[in-house]
Amino acid sequence: MVGHRVIDDFRRQPYSAKQALTPFPIRIGKRRSGRFGIGKAHLMSEATPQTRNSPGGAKKFFLRGLAIVLPTVLTIWLGVVVYQFVQDRIAQPINSGIRELVIRFTDYPSVDDFDMAREEVFFATERELTSQLDRAGRDYYRQLQTREQKEAFLREWVRRARLEREWNQFHWLFDLAGLVVAIIGIYIIGVVVGSWIGRRLYNRGEALISRIPLIRKVYPSVKQVTDFFVGENAATQATFSRVVAVQYPRKGIWSVGLVTGGTMDRIQKAMEVPCLTVFIPSSPTPFTGYVITVRKDEVVDLPISLEEALKFAVSLGVLVPPQQQSPDDDETAKLGLPMDKM
Repeated sequence: MVGHRVIDDFRRQPYSAKQALTPFPIRIGKRRSGRFGIGKAHLMSEATPQTRNSPGGAKKFFLRGLAIVLPTVLTIWLGVVVYQFVQDRIAQPINSGIRELVIRFTDYPSVDDFDMAREEVFFATERELTSQLDRAGRDYYRQLQTREQKEAFLREWVRRARLEREWNQFHWLFDLAGLVVAIIGIYIIGVVVGSWIGRRLYNRGEALISRIPLIRKVYPSVKQVTDFFVGENAATQATFSRVVAVQYPRKGIWSVGLVTGGTMDRIQKAMEVPCLTVFIPSSPTPFTGYVITVRKDEVVDLPISLEEALKFAVSLGVLVPPQQQSPDDDETAKLGLPMDKM
């Protein structure tokens, strides 16, 4: 009875008195009967935390899962795109050349008279056989006069068809042959050009290419770009690995750039001070950007690598190099915003 009286007294008090008696904000819910028929007032906190069923909690968990899955999916997608490009543009032409060499210089796959008879049964008539050929093959077949020439042509065609079928059965293995041959060929070319005779032949070849009217306008520029990225010139590589910060596009705005070398003589004389040419990569595609000329004394060297600078540009400034992170410069800390609200 005493417990019932205390509960009834608490219920009759005004809301302000109840709020003062409780250490947390309360909200009076509907009255319902307890196990023994005693009326109880439900005390519920107004500051309820986010749960998984709330809209904010669902968004938070979805974004967290997306941040975990998306890098893996994009990496796999990029690998598939690169593999398809290499397979279609490099490996397939080499594989076609390998099959042609096998047909012309080896007896594999061998075809006897029984195989020829079986193939003829499959194609039924000569007209149906020639319908399987392309236009050039049909024209060449019609030009043959003797039966021996036609039989030799058909035998070679049957060999090609059989080799194509056997190649397709193990295409996952054979398709790598073109890529392996390309890697070995590039390595051999590098070894040969590294020798004295190879360099002489390479220089003569470049001299001949430079005399061709159309190619001589494009080849030198392409060669300079490729030498800039994959060349063995130590000075060029050291210059390109220099990451700097410059005030661009106006004073007070700093941009991360890459030093590509000195500037043109005319600009150097006009400035009357040492100058540098800096490439400012754009985000999120750092392979495009702007080329500017700045005074050498206005350039601030950054102690980061080329890879870290490219990551900074691709990530829109999110991936700051670890050695350059400063808690005092954290914009989130200045605003006082929690990280899960960003």
